[in-house]
Formats: sequence, C-alpha cells, structure tokens
Amino acid sequence: MLRATLKSLLARKLRLVLSGLAVLLGVMFVSGALVLTDTLNRTFDSIFADAYASTDVSVAAKPKVEVSEMEGEEVAAPLPASVVETIKTQAGVRSATGRVDADGARVIASDGKVLTSFGPPRIGSNWTGTDESMEMRAGRGPEAPGEIAMNATTAELSGFTVGDRVSVLTQQPKREFTLVGVWGYTGGRDSISGVQEVAFTTPVAQELMLGEKGVFTSVTVQAADGVTPEQLRDRIAPVLGADYQVKTGDQLAEENSSSLKEGMGFFNQILLGFAGIALFVGIFLILNTFSIVVAQRTRELALLRAIGASRRQVINSVLVEAVVVGVIASVLGLAAGVGAGAGLGALFSGMSGGMDLAPIGVPLSAVISSFTVGILVTVVAAVLPALRASRISPVAAMQDVATPDRPLTKLTVAGTVVTAAGAAALGIGLFADAGDATLYLILGGVLVTFIGVALLTPLIARPVVSVLGRLFSWSVPGRLGRLNSGRNPRRTAITAAALMVGIALVTGVTVVMDSAKSSLKSEAARILKAQIMISGDQGGPRPPTYDPAVLDRAAQIPGVRAAAGLYNDLVAIGDDRTYVAATEDLSRMAEAYGTTAAKLGPGQIAVSAPEATERGWQMGSTTTIQTAKGEPRTYTVAHIFTEDTLPGSIILPAEAIKGFGITQPILGFIRLDDGVAVSSVLPQVKALVADSPEVTATDQQTFVDDQAAIFDQIIMMIQILLGLAILIAVLGVVNTLALSVLERTRELGLLRAVGLGRAQTMRMITVEAVVIAVFGALLGVAVGAGMGSAVAHALENDGITDIVLPWARMGTYLFLAALVGVFAAVLPAIRAARLNVLGAIAHD
Repeated sequence: MLRATLKSLLARKLRLVLSGLAVLLGVMFVSGALVLTDTLNRTFDSIFADAYASTDVSVAAKPKVEVSEMEGEEVAAPLPASVVETIKTQAGVRSATGRVDADGARVIASDGKVLTSFGPPRIGSNWTGTDESMEMRAGRGPEAPGEIAMNATTAELSGFTVGDRVSVLTQQPKREFTLVGVWGYTGGRDSISGVQEVAFTTPVAQELMLGEKGVFTSVTVQAADGVTPEQLRDRIAPVLGADYQVKTGDQLAEENSSSLKEGMGFFNQILLGFAGIALFVGIFLILNTFSIVVAQRTRELALLRAIGASRRQVINSVLVEAVVVGVIASVLGLAAGVGAGAGLGALFSGMSGGMDLAPIGVPLSAVISSFTVGILVTVVAAVLPALRASRISPVAAMQDVATPDRPLTKLTVAGTVVTAAGAAALGIGLFADAGDATLYLILGGVLVTFIGVALLTPLIARPVVSVLGRLFSWSVPGRLGRLNSGRNPRRTAITAAALMVGIALVTGVTVVMDSAKSSLKSEAARILKAQIMISGDQGGPRPPTYDPAVLDRAAQIPGVRAAAGLYNDLVAIGDDRTYVAATEDLSRMAEAYGTTAAKLGPGQIAVSAPEATERGWQMGSTTTIQTAKGEPRTYTVAHIFTEDTLPGSIILPAEAIKGFGITQPILGFIRLDDGVAVSSVLPQVKALVADSPEVTATDQQTFVDDQAAIFDQIIMMIQILLGLAILIAVLGVVNTLALSVLERTRELGLLRAVGLGRAQTMRMITVEAVVIAVFGALLGVAVGAGMGSAVAHALENDGITDIVLPWARMGTYLFLAALVGVFAAVLPAIRAARLNVLGAIAHD
C-alpha cells in the first residue's frame, strides 16, 4: 500500500505543488522570524560585549524612575563628581573616569536637516580619550569649549569633515562648534551598532547633556593588576551604599542585551502571529486540494478497496501523501526562511544606521518549528479528505461518478454553532471585563468566527455566485463560467474562505483605524482652539523639541492671544509609572487650548476628572511624584478639569520641568485673537523656530492631519504583513482551477468538440476565477466591516466616537480581487485551451 501511495504521488506530483507552496510560504514566515530574532539577539550580545570590553566595573546612581525597554528611555540619575574621587581611593582601583553619556545630541547636517535615527540613540558624551577599542580617523579630541569630535558614522551621515562648523541640538538650544576630530572603532567599524556619537569637553557635556556641571552619568573603573572585576565590584559597592549600582562590564553587557531582546521578543511575537494567519489560510488551500484529489482518485481508491485495502490503509495512504508534502515544504520553507531572515536583518541594519549584524545562523528552534508546523498543518488539513476517502465503497470502481453533491444541513448547523460561539467569545472580550483573559477571548473569538463563517459559506455560495456571475452572463463563456463556479459550493466556499480571512482582517483594521482617525479629527475640531501648532516628526527614541524662548517671542507677535508649550515625561507615583505633562503657565495653556484655569503655584497640580476618580483624588488631595532627575515632591491637587479640555491627565507646574528627562517643550499651542488670519501670523512663527529644525509651525488642520497619518501607516503595515496570507489565498484560487481543469478534462474536450473556441475556453475559466475571487473578497469585506465596527464600538470609552466604513477602500479590495481572479486564471486557462480535443474526449 505504501508503494502504491508513493507511485500515485509521483505520478501526479504537479497536483500538490501549489499546496506545498502554501505550506512553504507559511513555514518561511515562521522560520524567518526565528532566524531574524536569533541573529539580532547574537548581534546585541556582540554589540554590548564590545561596548563594555574595556570596562572592568561601572558605577551609576540608581535611576529615580525605572523604565522598561517597552516604556521608553531610562534617564540616568546624576552622579556627583565626589563619587569619582571616592572610588579612586579604594584598594584595587587602577583608574576611575567620570563619564557623561546621554541621548539627545542631534547634529544638524550640512543640508540643514537634523540627523534622524530609527532605533539607535544619538549620544552626547564627554571626551576622555581613546580606549583599546577606539581609533582616531582624523584630527584629535576636543580640548576647548567650542570644539567637538564625532564618530565616523555621524561624520559620514552629516557630511562634515575636520575643521567644519557644526550645529548641535541638546538639552539647550542650538549651539555651534568646530569639528576637530573623527574617531572609529577597531575592525574598521564606524560606530557601535549605528549609534551617532558627539563628544564635548567634560564641562560642556555636563552643561548641555545633563543640565548641571560637576555631575556624571556613570564612572568607568579599571581594576589594578591581580584584581578581578568581581572582586573590585564587591569592594566598591559597600562603600557607596544602596543608592548606587555597581556592576561588572559583563553584567552590563548581559543586562543591556537582555533589555533589547525583550523588546525584540514582542516584535517576534507579531511576526509569528502573522505567520499563524498565513498558515491558517494555507489550511483551506490544502484541505481543498486534498478534497479535489480524493474526488479525482475515487475509482483508484475504490479499486484498492475492492482488492482488499482496508479503510485504515486508505486513510494512511492520504495522510502519507500529506506528510511527504509537509516534509518537502518544511525543508524548502526553512531554506527560504533563512534567506528571508537574512534579508530582514539587512533591512533592520540599514534602518538602524548600519548596525553590524552577527553572521546569519539557523537556530534549533527554527528547525523544530519549521518541521512541526509544516507537517502538522498539512496533516491536519488532510484529515477530513482522508476520512472521506476511507468511506468510498468498492462498487464505486464500476461507476463514472462517485462524488455526488451532499446535503449541507450538518455543515450549516455546525457553522451556525461555531459562529455563535466565536461571536460570543468576541463579544465578551470586547464588551465585558474579562481581566487577563480579554486578549485571548478576542483573538480566539476572531479565529472561531472565521471558522464558523467558512462553514456557513457553502450555504450562500451558490446563490451569491449565481448573482455575481450574471455580470458576465452576456456570452456563452460567461454563462458557462458562472455555472461552473456554483457547481460545487463546498469547493467554491473553501477557496473563497481562504481569501476572505486576509481581506476581512485588512478591512477590520481599516474600519478601526479610519474610525479612530475620524474621531481624532472631530475631537480636535471640538476641543482645540489654538490655530497654530509647533510640533515635529519623531525620528528616534526622543521626541523633537524646541527652544522655550520661542513661545515668549511668539506671544509678542501682534494678533497672538496666547502661546504655551507642553512638556512631557514618565514619572513614578507610588508604585505606578505614568506619563505626565507640564507647562510654564497653566492659565496661558488653558487660554491657548480654549478654556480657563488659574496658574499653578509651587507644589500644585491639575488633574482631569477621570484621572482624579481613578486615583481617588479630590481638591486638596496630596500625592508624591518622582520625576526622572529631581527629588520626590509632594503635590496638592489644585485644579480638576473636564477630560480633553487640557492636554494630558496630570499637569505639573513649571518648577517640575527641571526634573524631567527632557527639559524642552515637545509641543506648542498658539491661539490668535478673533478675526486674525492664520496666514498673517504663521510665517512669523515659522521664522522663530528656524533654529530648531526638528520642529515646524503649522496650522491646526495640518497638525491634526499629521497626527492622524499614523493610522494610515498602521493600515499599510497590516496590509504588507497580511500580503502573504492573501498570496496564499490567491494560490488557492489557482490550485482549485488547475485541479478543476484536470478533473473536467473530458468535459472540456466535449465543449471544444461542439464548437467552443480556445479564446472562449479561456474566458470561461477566467470568469470562474473572477467570480470565486470576488465572492471571497465580498465575504471578507462584509465580515471585516462587521468585526471592525464591533471593535470600534467597544472602544467608544477610549475615544473612538465615530464609526467609519471605508467604502472607497472596500471597493478597491473588490476591484483588486477581480484582478486577482484574472491573473489566477492565466495558467489554468492556458492549460484548458491547449487540451487536445480527441485526447480529452477519450480521457478517463
């Protein structure tokens, strides 16, 4: 029986190529994600090992507000210079050097634009000379306050050479320096992991990067001969006490690498999630393929039963084919995944400024996952066709047709139950408080709902396909294509369901994003009275900032009613970490925002009503807030405002700003007097921010549109990630048509014999493909619109007040589906048109 199975597989090897391709693509996504993660993890290990290679022990003050990798950047607490002197006196210390290393040194390139960074920080440091991993490429280190040096990556990106004048943005407004040196790293590296670095003299670095002189961010300690880093750490730690962190270079390398890996783990989960969607879609393709193959082999399987093959042997025969397909697809998918991982790694490296990647490797997890997923998905999809094959009666060997259309009653009942269960789980997850189970209920509800809809699809396939097909029924090929697409509703439904999943997810996300975008614009028009905004696009870990003096000068422009800036930082309130806002004058901010409020005095805060209710605060309540660089301070609630009438939920007074990690405003609001034209004031404000090239001044509508653009970016990202699932669904249409042509060889021969031309045959196949593809897209649009509307409605309390159906996008999806049908029909149509008429008529 095994030999017969393998011979059958080899005799019809082309019939399973597309099924194997679907598994291959899914496995490629899974293995590619794991290869990428492994490569980046080893890259991070190498980067931080190199960064701390010359560090025996590092000392830093404990951060005042601890921040995880997913929450943002952790701001180092200032370390007094006296600590450096204390460390130098300890036994076993060869040298102790105070270091200033802080993110936020943004170089203005020779073209006048700020160098951006998508990932690596832009470090401002104090020049302490070169160590064993550094090498001067040109010039020397800075010695005077007006001099800087930079690493080779920054010099190359900015277009500067030694001797040029360079403008740099820091915690203070733009300053100009002379570039006196460029350094690189051993091994021909221009930077460590694409980090942009600018080095100042120590006093200047302290002033510009930390905001005060006589402090450092850390101390690098070298051990004397015969003293291990661990021994030195254990000697220094008790002397400095619990307020300081004393760690070896190896510890720091491990901790920093682990922190980045945590962030990458989240990214990896997203990739694996989309890989799961692709494999889920692939199951439909494989199920359909094996169902068609079993139908085509009815007489063959019946003959096997007639000569003594048991039902178990027939089942095993189909499952062996599935295993063979799964193994081959897994091997090829793993190989493709290695290539995809390498490509994504190169893309990641390019986006991060030229990160030196570790060599591409194939982790054991990728190998195990590839074969487990590939074989399991293929076998699971083949189970139902295998069971159906085992029920073929031996007498079918004497019949021409052994696959009569079966009633849909059981399938409809099952689909109704499954859909109801999925909808219930989705509803509980969206509208009830399910705690930690919320996400699982939503994801599970979506998955089960998709399965339920797929089970119900055969019920509506024939009538819907018949209606869609009438659009093409003006010719004989069109009428034949319409009839063929509705001939087997189960087969049509499974093919369409595969396309439905991808389009439903894209449509659902589009509904939610467009609803959020519309709600944002409506809410902004309602609450925002400032006609001019100062803002910028974030090109790195830090938000763009500008000189606060701009606001004072803007307030003096004729026609300006009020100008106020917004500061933002992550603080600790008890055990809770939350973002808060601050402004120099709350009354000016309220005036610019279109409301009223008194200026906050020292030790006073303003809180939104929902925030006050959640925390149990009322007028006069007190709370202690720890900022990133300041000392803990007790504040009194002096103003409770209606939600959205002021920016933020907790607003601190001006005195708190100096303790923020970023001490410059990130947004500006300028309100004009009644009757003053924006066009008369906007150019003057733009001129004021000319020295802060990270930001620009725009009118209110442009600002709101820029903020809403993030939703379009999310939609684009989802479309790209779901593209693989949709591609697999397209392969499903091709596969169904190709196998259908093989199955209907004799029928096609008879049609050709009675006068159907080659072109007409091709049009008939094309109509069939277009109808199936549009049917799947129509299902996807309907299901996606329903799910998206439900999610948007559930998020009403989170600010989504409008539900928007993207009719234009949905129409585009239907149009693209029709094009997909045309392209999917090309190869099957050509094959059908080239059939030898006499040979096809004689085909058994």
